[in-house]
Amino acid sequence: MTTFQDRERAEEAKFVHDADIQFRIQARRNRLLGEWAAERMGLSHAETEAYAKAVVQADFEEAGDEDVIRKLIGDITAAGVDTSEAEVRSALEAKQVEARRAFLG
Repeated sequence: MTTFQDRERAEEAKFVHDADIQFRIQARRNRLLGEWAAERMGLSHAETEAYAKAVVQADFEEAGDEDVIRKLIGDITAAGVDTSEAEVRSALEAKQVEARRAFLG
C-alpha cells in the first residue's frame, strides 16, 4: 500500500469518527433540551424520560435544528407555559455547550 492510500484511509476514518462524535453530541444535547423543557412543563420523572426521547426522535424529521425548536415551542406553549423562540434557542445553545463538554471533557 502506498503512503497516499494510507493517508486517504486515515482521512476517511477521521471523517467517519468526527461525524459519529457530532451525532452523539447532538443527541445528548437534544436529550438535555428535552429534560429542560419537561422541567418547564412540570412533567414527572417518567414523563420527562419519555419526553426527552421524543425530542431526540424529533431531530430526525429534517436537517438542522428547526424541527426540534418547533416541537419544543409547540409543546411548552400547549402545556400553558409562556416561552419564546429566543428562550428555546438560548437553551439549545446552552445545552449544546453542556453536551460537548460532557462528551469531550
